[in-house]
Amino acid sequence: MDIRLYLTTTEKRAGEVLDLMTEVFGEEDLAIATTEIDEKRDIWEASIYMMLDEEDDIRSRLDAMVAASFADLSIMREVIPDIDWVAKSLEGLKPVRAGRFLVHGSHDRDKVSINDIGIEIDAGQAFGTGHHGTTAGCLEVIETVMRARTVRNALDLGTGSGVLAIAVRKLRHIPVLATDIDPIATRVARENVRRNGIANGITVETAPGFHSDAFRRHGPFDLIIANILARPLIKMAPQLATHLAPGGSVILSGILAAQRWKVLAAYNGEHLRHVRTIWRNGWVTIHLDRAG
Repeated sequence: MDIRLYLTTTEKRAGEVLDLMTEVFGEEDLAIATTEIDEKRDIWEASIYMMLDEEDDIRSRLDAMVAASFADLSIMREVIPDIDWVAKSLEGLKPVRAGRFLVHGSHDRDKVSINDIGIEIDAGQAFGTGHHGTTAGCLEVIETVMRARTVRNALDLGTGSGVLAIAVRKLRHIPVLATDIDPIATRVARENVRRNGIANGITVETAPGFHSDAFRRHGPFDLIIANILARPLIKMAPQLATHLAPGGSVILSGILAAQRWKVLAAYNGEHLRHVRTIWRNGWVTIHLDRAG
């Protein structure tokens, strides 16, 4: 059984609640979102989702957060039935284009034209179908980076569905290491790699953060892609920079627009240079590089 705790307010304040929820819960495996309820009346909900056995702890921390910063708002509770909401919410979604990449479900294979790089990802348990601004932003920057410079190997950190690792491998036949903290995600990623006709070249491993010898065995990397969340990205900046090859590029996403300066500051501190920022639906994707 899943539980949703949520606050009802305006669009502006829902965004502020979301930012604070991300700061408080951003390093945990919890879904956080805002949803428009009534456009004309400017009614929005900011929600956090959890399992029933997690509710007491999360509720107490959420109570403290709301009391300190949003004392006029009330926390509401909803019990969510056991439905695969990810699959249900993505039913019938159209293919997503990002540069030459076209991310599509199995029912839209006929939409891939001769000049497209098709990536087939069906709705499932792991994050990353291309419909989120962070995934689409990463795909766009991947194509730009790999067209402009020599990339001999790549790391997809927090691979989710494997879509970004698949994109790199389809664009250029180089070795790609794809890792995720969640064993369900790595299982799904392996299935998606096979689904996309990639027999070799992508190594998928379950690895929390950089605590695995896989990074030493496969690195250092010319390209590191990390589509996670701002707080863990900031925390792992020194380790990520250690595994980046001279002249390498970094693509970071999962970052709310308001958080971009903190992320940039952390990576500038590791002597990485900001190249470009892409904005999509309130999220940003940041491209940085290191001088050779």
